[in-house]
Parts: sequence; C-alpha cells; structure tokens
Amino acid sequence: MLSMSGQMTFAEEPSLSRRRKQTKRERFLAEMDAVVPWARLVALIEPHYPKGGSGRKPMPLERMLRIHFLQQWFGYSDPGMEEALYEIPLLRQFVGIDLGRDFVPDETTILKFRRLLERHALAQAIFAEVQSVLQEKGLLLQEGKTVDATWIHAPSSTKNRDRQRDPEMSSTKKGNQWYFGMKAHVATDLQGIVQAVDFTAAKVPDHQMLDGLLTGEESVVLADRGYDYPQVHAVLADRGIKNAVARRRYPGQKTGLAALKRYNRAIARIRARGEHIFRVLKCQFGYRRTRYRGLGKNGAQLTTLFALANLYMLRGYLLAA
Repeated sequence: MLSMSGQMTFAEEPSLSRRRKQTKRERFLAEMDAVVPWARLVALIEPHYPKGGSGRKPMPLERMLRIHFLQQWFGYSDPGMEEALYEIPLLRQFVGIDLGRDFVPDETTILKFRRLLERHALAQAIFAEVQSVLQEKGLLLQEGKTVDATWIHAPSSTKNRDRQRDPEMSSTKKGNQWYFGMKAHVATDLQGIVQAVDFTAAKVPDHQMLDGLLTGEESVVLADRGYDYPQVHAVLADRGIKNAVARRRYPGQKTGLAALKRYNRAIARIRARGEHIFRVLKCQFGYRRTRYRGLGKNGAQLTTLFALANLYMLRGYLLAA
C-alpha cells in the first residue's frame, strides 16, 4: 500500500527483504554471529552473572553479551545502544529481542553489565578463551612474533566534571606532533593475529614493554626502529630468539647505508602484516579515541576489541571449518 505521498509505508518495507541485496552491516553481523564462540563465552561469564531471585529475572546472559559486542563494533554509548535497539530491527534480531514479547535493556542495565566484566577481569578471560578456540583449530602461528604499539588518543580538554585531563594518560611527541592519550602494545604472530597485549600511558617508550609481550615460544621477533635499543637486543640474545629488529642509522654513520636500507625494508615488508589489526580496530570498528577514563577501563575495552578483531581477521577460515 502507498501513502498519500506515493511512498511505501515503513510497515510494508520488510516485505521487500527478499528483493534487495544484503547490506554490509547485515553481512558483518551474520559472519560475526557465526564465528564468535558464544556458548564458551557465556559459560565463562555465567559464574559471575546474577542469578535472580523472586523478583524480576535478569536479562539473558547471551543477550547482554551480544549487546556488549555491538557496542564494541559500532561505538554505541550506553544510552545510544538502548536507542538503537528500539530503532534498528537488524540489531534487535542479532540480540534476539522481540519488542512484542521482550524488554529492551535500559542504559543502566547495559552499564552494569560492562562494570561486571571489568570487576571480574572478564575482558582478559574473553581474550584468552578466544585464543584457546583459535589454537584448537590450528589457526595461530607460534614461531615468530611482531611487536608494535599504537597510540590511542584521549580527550585533552579540561571541560569536564573534574576539570582536568585523565591523569592516567600522558603526552608524547613524535616529530613535530604532540599526542595525548595511551598506547596499546601488542605482539602478533606472522599473520597479524594478536597473541599478547598490554597498555600504558603514551609517554612510555615502546621498547620498555617488549619483555612482557614475549612467551618464550617464539623463534624470531620482528620490530621497527623504535625497539633498536641495547636492552632489547640483550633480551632476545639471552632467550635465544632470532633478532629481526629494524636498525637506526647511528650518528656519523657513512658506510653500510645501502645494506641498512635493504635490511629495514625487508623487515618492514613482513612486519606490515602485524599492523593490519590496527586497521581493523580503527577502520572496521571505528575505534580511534578512548571512550572512558583510566587505563583499566580503556584497556579492558581494547582487550575485548582485539579478541573480536582476531575473530574478524580469521573469519574466512572459521566459516570454512
């Protein structure tokens, strides 16, 4: 039926679903629905989740987990997530909500679920469980590691309730550009899948975090020139790990420059795969700034994002399995 303006009414639009192509968001959610190990993650969280008493029952755990992941993928705030669940049928379908039968969790319920995950360090547990799934399927490479770091910008304005910038963030300078925020330090395998992650204020040098990112199973470590320090070379030598750290030109060096350039280019070609995970976070998931205050909350979110990004990067293999 057409409205008086000649346009089809919104109520009739779903009837055209068989005639239109699948949208990018539909395809993305269908793929992630298939590759996320929902049952294992629910079992991981369930011991910490409220059981409910004689009053109103808590929201189904898997539904809340799905909502939490939607926030990571699409950048919804707690109130924004509540609104989106009312407005967007596709999101309701993904989390299993029927407006005629089910309650939509309000922003406070969504906030409480995130705090429950933070309180019990469940982001780290989710990351570890995802790694276990990938390891069981033979999708992780152990022999080599690429270590790298990325800046995450934080709001530098003091126009907030506390009238100060986040005290756990810091400023640092690269070239002529100043940055304020934090760093995510990661170790990826040679296909770019994150295997270890840590977080610091932005001013912490990359090379200081190397030791904590190594497991002892790697046979070679690749890194950019930011890791070209004596203590890094010593750590790798002591552990018997092949050193593939790019080298800086030392002051006054005039010989061997062509060989140095070739060596660094060879390292960069392999190391570039380790940067793909940052592209997924920033371009696919739209994560470019911290969303909370403090390293703890932002680190928990980033840990979850890296777990989901690993699944996204390996979705082709997981869907084919």
